Amino acid sequence: MKNKIICQMALLTLLLLLIQPAADLFAAAKKGDSCITGKCHNKMGESSYVHGPIAAGECTFCHEKIGKHNFRPISDVGSLCYQCHEPRYAGASLHTPVKSGDCTRCHDPHQSAFSFLLKDEGSALCFDCHDAAPFQRKFPHGSALGDCVICHDPHASDAPFLLMSEGNEVCFSCHTDQQAELAQKPYTHDPAAEGCVKCHDPHSSDYKYGLAKDGRQALCFSCHEDMQEQIAAATVKHKGLAAERGCLTCHDPHTSNYSMQLTAQPLALCMQCHDQEYKTSTGKIANIKAVLAANSNHHGPIRDNDCSACHDPHGSANFRMLKAYFPRRFYAPYNPDNYKLCFMCHQNTIAETASTTTLTRFRNGEQNLHFLHVNRGKGRTCRACHDAHASNNPGHIRNAVPYGSWSLPINITLTQNGGKCSPGCHQPFSYDRTKAVPNR
Repeated sequence: MKNKIICQMALLTLLLLLIQPAADLFAAAKKGDSCITGKCHNKMGESSYVHGPIAAGECTFCHEKIGKHNFRPISDVGSLCYQCHEPRYAGASLHTPVKSGDCTRCHDPHQSAFSFLLKDEGSALCFDCHDAAPFQRKFPHGSALGDCVICHDPHASDAPFLLMSEGNEVCFSCHTDQQAELAQKPYTHDPAAEGCVKCHDPHSSDYKYGLAKDGRQALCFSCHEDMQEQIAAATVKHKGLAAERGCLTCHDPHTSNYSMQLTAQPLALCMQCHDQEYKTSTGKIANIKAVLAANSNHHGPIRDNDCSACHDPHGSANFRMLKAYFPRRFYAPYNPDNYKLCFMCHQNTIAETASTTTLTRFRNGEQNLHFLHVNRGKGRTCRACHDAHASNNPGHIRNAVPYGSWSLPINITLTQNGGKCSPGCHQPFSYDRTKAVPNR
């Protein structure tokens, strides 16, 4: 019955506050029989925020008088507060002061200069208990800078660490753009799906965007250790990795429309840089975009928009970052190891079978002319006749043979069943698949 009366009086006090200026209430309270009259507590009720019973001058709402100026100690603050305030025990995680019923650890029961009768403002109150150091690094999280309760519930929560919601949802309450991106695009970086805090520190960081390490490369290597080892070991390095954005030059760390988190379709991505000629210590790198535009017959990987079928974009031990060995010379004794790159897709039997009717269209009767050119002590390598990127001729045949500083025209002419060529490295020869041509 006593508790019911106290609650009714508290409600009445709140109603009075809504209809009567606080200054009038204080004045009325000081004229009556109240603790705030006289010299002891006459400053009570003069702060910006005042507890309702104090504003009404009803100190005995909370303090039980047992003598003229003697009050019974409050043994259970939490229970006293919950006589009027709804208990905040709902949640799997409880803030320690709430769990122990110590409301006055954070709230002043009389008056305060801060809203909700808090004893200090924003994060300054939290730092009375929590270490401030994790929040004071070079790049603080915007919300963590002054108001912890944007992300954390100060009383109770079903989420760990008293977060307002589970996992990424608490981040999405502000970062709605990233939420939309993750929902719309088909490829999501695993850490972004598992939890933003896999890469970002939610409080502060020594690195931009709250990253745990430098996000251009060092952070990536935290998970991609195999890639770190490959890049370190590569003797032919991709200069894109040395660009200002590092891994982010090609990859999006959150979500993408393309596999491997690429920022664009693979071939188009490569052409963002390979749209000009480069001079290197090992010779010129052609303007590949111009080469592809000028030649209609593209190599299969180019047609598939996949430069990485032949080139490793992270670096390699082979010339031009090729995925396997390929000889740079015009002549080379035949050895399958010299053609590992080509044999990743093409059958090695094309260079090891002298006679065939099926392996190749480049034959004179049943004589395999690939075998004739390649499988010998002074064999011609594939690059002698074929361009690995594009040509205007069938079979990616070059217009001219690169021979040292020379460029010898092939002068190929194709017929329905064969053709002929006069490349400058030998006299004109003809071939026919149905009826062998007797060449000298």
